[in-house]
Amino acid sequence: MAAPLLIRNVNFRLLFGAGTLTNLGDGLIALALPWLATLMTQDAVAIAAVAAAGRLPWLLFAVPAGVIIDRADHRKLIARTDLLRAAIVLAILMLAMNEPVAGAVWVLAGLAFLLGSAEVLRDNAAQTMLPSIVEADDLEVANGQLWSSEQLTGQFIGPPLAGVLIAAGIGIPFGVDAALLVLAAGLVWMISLAPKTPVQSDFRTALKEGIAFMRGDPLLLRLAIVLGAANFIAMGTITVQVLFAQDVLGLPAYAYGWVLSAAAVGAICGSLLTPRMVALLGTQMCLYLSIATWGIGYAVVGLSGSGVVMGAALFCVMAAAMLWNVITVSWRQRRIPGALLGRVNSIYRFFGWGSMPLGALAAGLCVSLLENDLGREMALRATFLMAGGACALLLGYAVLRLRLE
Repeated sequence: MAAPLLIRNVNFRLLFGAGTLTNLGDGLIALALPWLATLMTQDAVAIAAVAAAGRLPWLLFAVPAGVIIDRADHRKLIARTDLLRAAIVLAILMLAMNEPVAGAVWVLAGLAFLLGSAEVLRDNAAQTMLPSIVEADDLEVANGQLWSSEQLTGQFIGPPLAGVLIAAGIGIPFGVDAALLVLAAGLVWMISLAPKTPVQSDFRTALKEGIAFMRGDPLLLRLAIVLGAANFIAMGTITVQVLFAQDVLGLPAYAYGWVLSAAAVGAICGSLLTPRMVALLGTQMCLYLSIATWGIGYAVVGLSGSGVVMGAALFCVMAAAMLWNVITVSWRQRRIPGALLGRVNSIYRFFGWGSMPLGALAAGLCVSLLENDLGREMALRATFLMAGGACALLLGYAVLRLRLE
């Protein structure tokens, strides 16, 4: 019997360790950043703008980032962007330590934009580097372990820890995140890889090569469209989630952290059980099951009256999300040639992730418009119920147009 991947592959162990540290920091930020925004304002549109700003770089920079990634040393690029992210988080820390003033939330949105811009390079580079670290047959295992670690640290440990730290001081989670990012950069720097042949063509030609591959693969393009719609819906719910927890359920920071932790447990279960689910139901049925579960979960949140119900629903939503992610990311890493992986992967994520800031803004505007007629509580509930209905439509499209098998 072969030794576990983390034991026999030093480079993967270093990448896994770095990812664990950065994801723990991301978990702290996931709660601390919107919580900081709510201390600055109760305007749903302004809070949505902070969430949208962090995702907007996926819409603006994902495509050119792919060319940069294919032309760069992945190891150095990841380490340097982690250090850059640490510097940006320290700037947020300085903002958090000062008394809120008029317009501070928009400064926070600007810093969230810069943090998201660095994340575009970092995340795409890490996903592009993985096939050069592990064998093709190990991709599902590697992706499953990385996703599990991300959810364990980023959702299960990070948010409740952030809730505890916020009680001691709103700036503390940001200081811890900055330290974790510096440590992660050191681990990535220790990865040893054979020199890669950089893309020789100029920027414009290299970009056209990636676009041509994407256009020539209709199935990959349809998969990206489905992901984009799903992330539009998901980001809308995530944006108003903190307001729903505060205004509808009356949850304090630590309790909301535990709701996010329940979602993380679901994600970990989904990541680890994906191989068995695929063997039992098949790839196609697992994708359909994922979308159906998202819709049901969002609807249940919209009807919920307690943090327990909300946590249980998000448990199912995130389990389904990880089932989708492990299947589609591994499939994509095999399907796209290595020399084009950075560019095509970035174009794919432009469609798949570029919709997220639009979803955040749409949700904020939706709540702002509906609360005048329906009241705050019903406006927040309606956002989740509409998300459930949208997933039903998405499932219909997937059944007709999305077949990986």
